[in-house]
Amino acid sequence: MEILVCVKRVPDSSENEIEVNPSGTDIERDDLVYSVNEWDNYAVEEAIQIRDKVGGSVTVVSIGDEDAEEVIRREMAMGADNGIHLSDESFEGSDGRGFATILKAVVDQGNYDLILTGAQADDGAGQVGGMLAALLDYPYASLVNLIDVLDGKRIKVGREIAGGHQEMNEIDLPCVLSIQTGINEPRYVGIRGIRKVASIDIPIKGAGDLGVGTETIGAAAAKVKRQDYFVPELGEGAEMLEGSTDEIVEKLIELLKAKGGFK
Repeated sequence: MEILVCVKRVPDSSENEIEVNPSGTDIERDDLVYSVNEWDNYAVEEAIQIRDKVGGSVTVVSIGDEDAEEVIRREMAMGADNGIHLSDESFEGSDGRGFATILKAVVDQGNYDLILTGAQADDGAGQVGGMLAALLDYPYASLVNLIDVLDGKRIKVGREIAGGHQEMNEIDLPCVLSIQTGINEPRYVGIRGIRKVASIDIPIKGAGDLGVGTETIGAAAAKVKRQDYFVPELGEGAEMLEGSTDEIVEKLIELLKAKGGFK
């Protein structure tokens, strides 16, 4: 099975204190520590596990400047077979549809049975996987937390839905899946693995290599434009109730009545 996994380099929230810049147009990016997007890391691990079971190869692809190569090599050190780096000034400012358009061109140039993305990335929109599937006219499932390969033409996927319930579906290949965290336990990437892939040539492709018209991507083509970043104002602190269980329950009922919760 040939699997393509879309990965992104994002600020590591566990290593950074994220702040909005003074103009409110972006976060402060100076001196930030970056890593692979968490959801994407689970997607790569799942792809590797599928390849190890049924054969084939795993290719990781990332859109970004020269620093994006860092996460591609990291995922190759994890076990992916190939990497593709998409970099072009015309890509900058693309919205979700623009990025999906770029990724579709990669899929069109390959022969992939399965395309995986993380459920969302640092901006939280969670749009690219669904848009990519729509552009490709492929079946799509989001929030996938189980994949079972049935044969070379179909897979069974589990989806996390409301109320903690599980939804099971059979999907024809090729298809696009957005992967939820918790589907697996991503393996540790050691120094030996990083050294092993350090000298591997990773092709860099721009808009011309992909056959993507620059009028369809970038800031000029974006139909969604971010207007502002801001930190919500903090509300009043929580009121802590003390006493025995009966006393706390009585106090809580009185508070709810005072605020119109009970009549």
